[in-house]
Amino acid sequence: MVATTIERLRLGDVLVRQGVVTTEQVAAALAAQRQSAQRRLLGEILIEMGSCTEDDIVNALAQSFGVPYALLTPKLIDASVIDTLPRDFLERHKVLPLFKIRDMLTVAMTEPSNMFLIDEMATLAKCQIQVVAASARDIVGTLETHVDTGKVFVIDDIMDNLSADDFALSEEQVEDISVEDVSDHSPVVKLINYLVFDAVRQNASDIHIEPDDNETRVRYRVDGTLAEMFKPPHRMHAALVSRLKIMSQLDISERRLPQDGGIHVMMQGRPIDLRISTLPGPHGEKVVIRIFDDRSTLVNLEKLGFEGDMLVEFRRLIAAPNGVLLVTGPTGSGKTTTLYSVLNELNSPEVNISTVEDPIEFNLHGINQFQTNEKIGFTFATALRSLLRQDPDIIMVGEVRDPETAAIAVQAALTGHLVITTLHTNDAASAVTRLANVGIEPYLVAASVVGILAQRLVRKICTHCRETYTPPEPLRRLGGSAIADLETFYRGRGCPKCRGTGFQGRIGIYELLSVNEEIRELIISGAALAEIRAAAARNNLSTLRTDGMKKVRAGITTLEEVIQASEDR
Repeated sequence: MVATTIERLRLGDVLVRQGVVTTEQVAAALAAQRQSAQRRLLGEILIEMGSCTEDDIVNALAQSFGVPYALLTPKLIDASVIDTLPRDFLERHKVLPLFKIRDMLTVAMTEPSNMFLIDEMATLAKCQIQVVAASARDIVGTLETHVDTGKVFVIDDIMDNLSADDFALSEEQVEDISVEDVSDHSPVVKLINYLVFDAVRQNASDIHIEPDDNETRVRYRVDGTLAEMFKPPHRMHAALVSRLKIMSQLDISERRLPQDGGIHVMMQGRPIDLRISTLPGPHGEKVVIRIFDDRSTLVNLEKLGFEGDMLVEFRRLIAAPNGVLLVTGPTGSGKTTTLYSVLNELNSPEVNISTVEDPIEFNLHGINQFQTNEKIGFTFATALRSLLRQDPDIIMVGEVRDPETAAIAVQAALTGHLVITTLHTNDAASAVTRLANVGIEPYLVAASVVGILAQRLVRKICTHCRETYTPPEPLRRLGGSAIADLETFYRGRGCPKCRGTGFQGRIGIYELLSVNEEIRELIISGAALAEIRAAAARNNLSTLRTDGMKKVRAGITTLEEVIQASEDR
């Protein structure tokens, strides 16, 4: 049983009435919906177009169907009613029981119009159902707080009103901090919470907590660049490190050896995973916190920065029934994001997708993920060999690190599996010689590899302070013929929105090498790298620099960024 309205309002009309979108944006989304080969929801298209957010859509759906809209937080729900419905049912349908009053169970769901699902919940729960609308992100995030709650740390919304100055302590307060009591000491706990909250808010990928002779500094890596944020009291450093060790279940008494651990936190109802690495130094332990936020990792391929024709070709390659698809680039070039985005697109109930990773950076619903553990002999090669007996269709290997892993991956591709993995090479063609260097015969490389994607990340110009400028002539000449006729160049002036850097966010530049018959013959014959590159050029290979210059022409990034990112090519 659920509250309903007699008159059903159309989603587009509600969004226009609320002032979220314009009639022109709705018309454009409807046109795209009609042209799509697959059935796509209007709200999904509006979100992809950047016209509105998921919260806007769910709020409008709630009004359209006459049900309340809820902004979920872990504190809003009654934990005792979670088990009213089976856990796998909650995860599969993205629904969440909130509380129960007498014979009425209130449930948050993303599709308040799904009467069949509502009836199924009523049957399973053996009571009446009252529906409220909520975003899938809030439902999944809030549900995760009730999984192994002893290992989940919740960062409350009140952090939004704080700044670094709120954690300045006097010398007397610092003297009172006991390393053994940091699990309960409010200033230390709040400071750690603030660091995570503020770093995520600024889209940082890492937090560095670094002790020196008489000071401790905290730096964030944002858009690939480190920036110092503030300096907590130096005598607080040991307590900060101990607090992080307690959270990540590391040995608080061990300060002479490096340690690695993980923390799962909830921030405003959203799950954030942290990887902790400690390293002893002469002035104390340095800590680096790697932040994994699925908002930045699980994205559509369109948002990664693929140019139109390259995206079509890349989608053709990932749809191959078998073969090896390599993603190459240095550390920090976005390879993991590309791999996860590919798996997210390929994921469906009809295929068995399995991964071997070190570590598992995000849990992907519907995908079988396995983490290696070299201490007990569960290596990439061991895991991959066992995985082939698990009837997989698509296999993702985090990285080819040794000849044995490479050989098994190639064998898997030759026996009918699609294998997606990474290598560390400077460009696409170099991956061919790298495989040969680890002991794979050229004829096996030619028979198994279907495509190689090389990539880098460049910073995007801040849209709030973008301005035109004239680059120096020597720099412009480095851009080559791709920008020879370009008259207008852009850069960021620097503003509070981008912290004065002129950049906000990053985007990929790519080089996609599809292995055709000509290149396959060259690989088999052991041709030099220059010959393979020349053949790729004849087949219209767009190099990293060429792809980057297209983004310069579009005003997305700067000439300097692209040249710096592709100079090792």
